[in-house]
Amino acid sequence: MLRFRLCLSFFSVRTVKQLDEVLTAISPKIRALRTSILLSSGDNDAIERTGGMTTLENETGTRELKGKRALVTGGTRGIGAAVVRRLLDAGAEVLTTARSATSTVPEGATFVEADVRTRAGAQALAAAAQEVLGGVDVLVHNAGGAQPYKGTSAIPDEEWQGALDLNYLAAVRLDSLLVPGMRERRSGMIVHVSSAAVPATPPPFLHYTAAKAALENYSRGLASELAPFGIRVNTVTPGRVATPGGEATREQWARLDPAQGQNSATVPLGREGQPDDIAHAVLFLVSDRAGWLTGSNIVVDGGEFPRG
Repeated sequence: MLRFRLCLSFFSVRTVKQLDEVLTAISPKIRALRTSILLSSGDNDAIERTGGMTTLENETGTRELKGKRALVTGGTRGIGAAVVRRLLDAGAEVLTTARSATSTVPEGATFVEADVRTRAGAQALAAAAQEVLGGVDVLVHNAGGAQPYKGTSAIPDEEWQGALDLNYLAAVRLDSLLVPGMRERRSGMIVHVSSAAVPATPPPFLHYTAAKAALENYSRGLASELAPFGIRVNTVTPGRVATPGGEATREQWARLDPAQGQNSATVPLGREGQPDDIAHAVLFLVSDRAGWLTGSNIVVDGGEFPRG
């Protein structure tokens, strides 16, 4: 068993049990610590201090995204916030966005208010990324969602358009603005976040799943086009994940059709997904570990929606 030693200016921990107790006590403030932290596991791997705060190396012992500039849409809560934290922990500089100002931005990330559903919003966000980051190496399209309706015929025209704008066209517009810079550098990683509900096509969400199906098709085509320029494009497809937005949507669906009874018993692995389950997949895809992977779709759903 590896033995860890955490040295702070005011205490010393020499056992794993003591370390667990200390981390439990200080975890809410761990990112704010400005004292020197040393983590050793036999190889004396150091914890690197960046941006005025102390951050742990990931489990590979390296900050694999150090020097990379990342943009994550919808990164203030749920899956998006988990992705932002993982990218920060891996050493990336991260800019994230939401439609309105919020206090829930992960510590260490830069926030800009923008509505990616519109062309003007995408342009404003691309301009902010250039100003704040100087360019984008990693682009994660996480913003998305839609509310359920009684059935397909009950979905109004504006909801069809809104679903397309948020879940499909937002990615198309932002890609068109940021890909030219990646092509010039002959390097870049793009991840589109889809939905495991696409093959199931539940009628209350048909506007949403249709938009996500278009996103998946677009992502494969873009991957083929950009591969010669060293740009990798992949998709991550989450299943049922325990997020505030997801839970609210499932409650709305249950009110429309109580028989839907969304419970984790239908998930083969026996539980709902957690935001970090999806964030780990995203981190893998934008890292060099996935350097020979493009045009792929990683489904992270606990086995609930198998694809042929």
